[in-house]
Amino acid sequence: MTVIIRNASVLNQEGELEIRHIVVQDGVISAIESNLDALDESAEIIEAEGKLLIPGLIDMHVHLREPGFEHKETVETGARSAAKGGFTTIACMPNTRPVTDSPEIVQFVKDKAREAGLVKVLPYAAITKNELGRELTDFAALKEAGAIGFTDDGVGVQTAQMMKDAMKLAAGLDMPVIAHCEDDSLVEGCAVNEGKFATAHGLKGIPNESEAIHVGRDILLAEATGVHYHVCHVSTEQSVRLIRQAKQIGIKVTAEVCPHHLLLSEEDIPGMDANWKMNPPLRSRRDVEACIEGLLDGTLDIIVTDHAPHSEEEKAKGMQLAPFGIVGFETAFPLLYTAFVATGKWDLSLLVQRMTADPARVFRLNTGHLTVGAPADLTLIDLKEEQEVDPASFASKGRNTPFAGWKLKGWPVMTWVDGTAVWTKAN
Repeated sequence: MTVIIRNASVLNQEGELEIRHIVVQDGVISAIESNLDALDESAEIIEAEGKLLIPGLIDMHVHLREPGFEHKETVETGARSAAKGGFTTIACMPNTRPVTDSPEIVQFVKDKAREAGLVKVLPYAAITKNELGRELTDFAALKEAGAIGFTDDGVGVQTAQMMKDAMKLAAGLDMPVIAHCEDDSLVEGCAVNEGKFATAHGLKGIPNESEAIHVGRDILLAEATGVHYHVCHVSTEQSVRLIRQAKQIGIKVTAEVCPHHLLLSEEDIPGMDANWKMNPPLRSRRDVEACIEGLLDGTLDIIVTDHAPHSEEEKAKGMQLAPFGIVGFETAFPLLYTAFVATGKWDLSLLVQRMTADPARVFRLNTGHLTVGAPADLTLIDLKEEQEVDPASFASKGRNTPFAGWKLKGWPVMTWVDGTAVWTKAN
């Protein structure tokens, strides 16, 4: 089957937009043409009408909740939400029930993704059994089953010896360790950032150092073991500084940041609405600016959503008792495009790179590029259309977002995986 996407705006190597026609054959980009002299009469023709065509977005930090929390999300509903948000590859965290700490659960997730037939789902496996921090999982067996890295996301590995042992094992298998950085002794009973909002509402706050202490510790362990160490959802100025210094001396560290930590601070929280509760929490404006600077200079390599759906009943428990997390697939690109690109603060090419080519580079994926011979994982985006964020329209089971009602531009209108359309706006 041949698909031709006509009159698409694509980014060239200089970051400039130009009109091109993309030919897809057997799931692969076979040609990128400035002119189409003769059309294959049997081909499916998609008229892009000048809309932006980019490599499919890649999200290397998501929660699909299955197995165990299907009332929040399933692999299928999460994959559909991802496709609607323009994502073609997503990597799911292991804090399920049972925890993804065995080859059988890794295979279960892969089977569910194959049954859904939507986006590419890459499972992480847990560092420790049941994510309890007491005993390492069987890294070799998990790799063999298809895990792409090891993480206890949702909790930090509390002891340095356990993390060092994990890093040694992972390094020997040429696999990354992906770290949720949080010192439990500093966060017990906390719901929001240690700052103005916590003080004003009588809440116990999560201090910046709870994250940065683990970042610093793990950087030293990564230097000692040679592992590829990846820092989850960076939120503090101190963490950015430590990662920057580590990179400068050649330690193999990469890092990610979420849209909400680039857009919101604790000063934006309107009240005790738990849709504004996430972990890491919204920090100070100084931390936001440090994360933006870190993303711009490459200290923070990639953008992820940390898509974390919860039920309305769970979030209704209030700021102190509700679970941490917000959904992110369907708003990520429009949020960042509207706030940073449409305002002239960032180049479009930077945003696209941090959501496509850079995650592919960091995790050695064969996707993330719009080039001849690459898999036809593609996203068509309407940069002009403005819509309000409407949680009721989400494909995700989760409605928990602080961005409801925001007017945004840059909405995906069609998503292809291996040349097959997995979402279109018409649907």
